[in-house]
Amino acid sequence: MAEEKATAQVEETTAAPEEKVAAKPAQDPKEFLENFDWEKYEQGIERVDDTKLQEFEKLVAENFVDTADEEVVTGTVVYLTDREAIIDINAKSEGVISLNEFRYNPDLKVGDKVEVLIDIREDKSGQLVLSHRKARTIMAWERVNKAHDNEEVVSGFVKCRTKGGMIVDVFGIEAFLPGSQIDVKPIRDYDQYVNKTMEFKVVKINHEFKNVVVSHKALIEADIEEQKKEIISQLEKGQVLEGVVKNITSYGVFIDLGGVDGLIHITDLSWSRINHPNEVVDLDQKLNVVILDFDENKSRIQLGLKQLEKHPWDALSDEIKVGDKVKGKVVVIADYGAFIEVVEGVEGLVHVSEMSWSTHLRSAQDFVKVGDEIEAVVLTLDREDRKMSLGVKQLTPDPWTDITSKYPVGSRHTGIVRNFTNFGVFVELEEGIDGLIYISDLSWTKKVKHPSEFVTVGDKIEVEVLELDVEGRKLSLGHKQTTENPWDKYETEFAVGTVHKAAITEIVDKGATIDFNEDITAFVPQRHLEKEDGKKLGKGEEAEFKIIEFNKDFKRVVASHTAIFREEEARNVRAAVKRAKSSSDEAKPTLGDANEQLQALKDKMEGKK
Repeated sequence: MAEEKATAQVEETTAAPEEKVAAKPAQDPKEFLENFDWEKYEQGIERVDDTKLQEFEKLVAENFVDTADEEVVTGTVVYLTDREAIIDINAKSEGVISLNEFRYNPDLKVGDKVEVLIDIREDKSGQLVLSHRKARTIMAWERVNKAHDNEEVVSGFVKCRTKGGMIVDVFGIEAFLPGSQIDVKPIRDYDQYVNKTMEFKVVKINHEFKNVVVSHKALIEADIEEQKKEIISQLEKGQVLEGVVKNITSYGVFIDLGGVDGLIHITDLSWSRINHPNEVVDLDQKLNVVILDFDENKSRIQLGLKQLEKHPWDALSDEIKVGDKVKGKVVVIADYGAFIEVVEGVEGLVHVSEMSWSTHLRSAQDFVKVGDEIEAVVLTLDREDRKMSLGVKQLTPDPWTDITSKYPVGSRHTGIVRNFTNFGVFVELEEGIDGLIYISDLSWTKKVKHPSEFVTVGDKIEVEVLELDVEGRKLSLGHKQTTENPWDKYETEFAVGTVHKAAITEIVDKGATIDFNEDITAFVPQRHLEKEDGKKLGKGEEAEFKIIEFNKDFKRVVASHTAIFREEEARNVRAAVKRAKSSSDEAKPTLGDANEQLQALKDKMEGKK
């Protein structure tokens, strides 16, 4: 009876699963285990059909995890605490993972699927310990390679800063994010990205050194490229767009038009002259700009800022006319003149010739410097061509107006040496009155090869007005005329036939030179260097010299030493003849005696004994 009841129970038990299998083929193995009476099974009271056991083993193999194998499996988050996540991997018990391993995923929640690796099958408390970090590391390289090959977007957690960039956790691998690849615009504060989850693109993998390089900029550029194509297709000259100042350089400003960059050249920033673009705009400033031009591909876009404002010349008062006095600031200086900003954006040129009445032109820097506030007179005004010329000297009377009465010919004055050339010296008598001293009018006696030998710039010098050209505004001056001409005195002192004592200064071609004083240097021809004994004078040898030529106009003096004793011999001959004649009257000498005396004198003159 008992056996029949037991048999009936077994049949009932075995029949029940058949009905369930028929109704629900994919029975939950966990539910089966919970409801199965193992005690009866072990005692042999309750038998299970072999087919049912096979089906059960199949279900266990498909759903249960073998905790003895180090295999990466997928688990489900079933519970979260402040420090840990409880993961169900269909094992005998749930596993535990520290939340530190999910720092890259702060949005982890119950029900999420995560990859885990069994770290400890059973700790001291009998708990299954899992590792998400190790599981990610095992699968990381496969995923990174796949993401790189397929150009997939990956999510990463920015861990910290490092030299030149950031360290990012991607699939559990520490990847490098260069600073230049964080954003399309320069990044000043790297710390703002730390502990943030961002999307990246794997751009480089070095398998040998296990290095991975990612880029966030590549994702932005891809989006910008699409925007850029759309923006470029709609660009037109004269179109006004809003942009942001992206970069400032010395030559202009780069504007971000929403994915497309344009350049405002420094000359198109303001109608006024500026030294640097940062005087007008600031970094990250939003402003409206107008498209001036672009190339065929619209890759180079030229923008303008000042064009959005009315040109200052158009707003220039109609009351300003030629002859009016205006005030302005010196904004630019060139060698030929200075530009004066009369009103903002309106400039006039003061040519260097209009800065002073002086005809001797100098650099504009000698009169003004940048930033000076000066007054000027409008000389010309062309509103159509937007040109204005100004003058400063017109504010003072023209000094040449009464020049004939102030500087008549023959009058003497003191001037200042302002400049000199190879042919003369420019002397300023007063502001606007310059005169020229030719090199020949510097000294009566010195042979000046260049004016710098005689004067220096800034020296005061006495001059006499030699010529005056009022129409040509020219003055011819002389310096030597302010002193007496010593050659007038020398003409008498060193007259032809006078004898002077001096030493040979230098032996030159065809003769020698001697200095009688600091003004007179005489030339002695070669044949006039001969001494009475037939030898010639040498350098430094002192002797007497006779002036045989004196030219005051050309300051030429020629002397001779030989003429000294030649003249003496001639005098001796004349005296001998005279004595012979007087003695002939008294002694009546014969003709032969007279001839002997004459022959003796002749021999002496010819150097014979």
